[in-house]
Amino acid sequence: MVDPATDSLTEVLLHLFVGFGLGALIGLEREQSESGGTFAGSRTFPLFALYGALVAAFFPTTLSLALGVLVVPLTVAYAGKIWYEQDIGLTTLMAALLTVILGAIAMQSDTGAVIAIIVGGAITVLLSVKDPIHEFADQIDETERLASVKFILVVLVVLPALPDRSLDVLYGLNPRFIWLMVVFVTGLGFVAYLLAQFLGPEQSIALTGIIGGFVSSTATTVSMAEKTAQNETLYHVCAFAVVTASIVMFPRALIEVAVVNPNLLSRVALPLGVMTVVGIVAGGTLYWRTTSEATVEPGELKNPFRLRPALVFGVIFAVVLLISEYAHEWLGTSGVYATAFLSGLADVDVMTITLSKLAAEGTVSPRVATTGIVIAAIANTMVKAALAWLLGSYRLGRLVSIVLSVVVVSGLVLLLI
Repeated sequence: MVDPATDSLTEVLLHLFVGFGLGALIGLEREQSESGGTFAGSRTFPLFALYGALVAAFFPTTLSLALGVLVVPLTVAYAGKIWYEQDIGLTTLMAALLTVILGAIAMQSDTGAVIAIIVGGAITVLLSVKDPIHEFADQIDETERLASVKFILVVLVVLPALPDRSLDVLYGLNPRFIWLMVVFVTGLGFVAYLLAQFLGPEQSIALTGIIGGFVSSTATTVSMAEKTAQNETLYHVCAFAVVTASIVMFPRALIEVAVVNPNLLSRVALPLGVMTVVGIVAGGTLYWRTTSEATVEPGELKNPFRLRPALVFGVIFAVVLLISEYAHEWLGTSGVYATAFLSGLADVDVMTITLSKLAAEGTVSPRVATTGIVIAAIANTMVKAALAWLLGSYRLGRLVSIVLSVVVVSGLVLLLI
């Protein structure tokens, strides 16, 4: 904790400045807000932050009391706001209390200052996107809303109740880990789904591929192929979207490895990183040959917070995990590679998480896990090219196959080295 009695004046002032700056940032946003400006704005919020920072620095044991004392004038001001403006929104009031806490956190330590900056930035963004959030909420139909609620309830109820240990009845599987990976993968897709709703993927072919890659690169490929079957002149822009969605699969796999087994990340980063770079270069060539006015509708992106697909993913993940363990035990590394290829034809996430976990447990070596993950990624990339051929136009299939073949070859070369 920053202590004015022992730390240098410069360090104390620096932490105070961080708290003040966060208060000023939130205050500027509230000043421009129709509902917040009259209650507290660009001058009041920095004072809230300094109040919390000074109390935390010089009277740390009285911080809770200081918050309680501040609640009194805030309540009076809030009541007056309701009386004169007929506005009962609590957003600005909560922002004020959080600003005081951010000021106090900024004085705790260097880590506290960093956390305060991150949280303060997130609060400012959240306050700034009021209209898009409300528009997004209005766009969600009853079916999607119920699906999301059921999924979140199941997560909150089931996850804590699952045992966090290997169970003999499940052939040594850890049920909590399996369900946690289901939530993690679904969460990645939901983040992309939110971006699609806020940013509008139909307005940008690049965004279409990126978001499609995080939600479902296979669905994106099918959608683009169907469009070229209906209108062959779109083959160039659709090929770019397919290639981009396929490339996004590699950094997505890296994120999963980093979460499940960080020690494996340095090994996997080289082949998948090279495949990503090669794909970006090839995709960039496609982009420059595509007219800037061209746009493409990505098709309907479904909310990933759906219970049935999540359960299906969990079952597949558990089965592939068991098969991989027994394949390695019975057939050695060749069994793992065969499983990786077959699993990769349908889904890369399952094999990436499975091999990362097995490598962390020492069941397979890091090299075998890395090779298996790359094989799964290559198999899935080949599927995208095949779908482009089967469902799209001849030009789309040829263009996508050429570009993705270059990506696949770069991965194979690294495996053979």
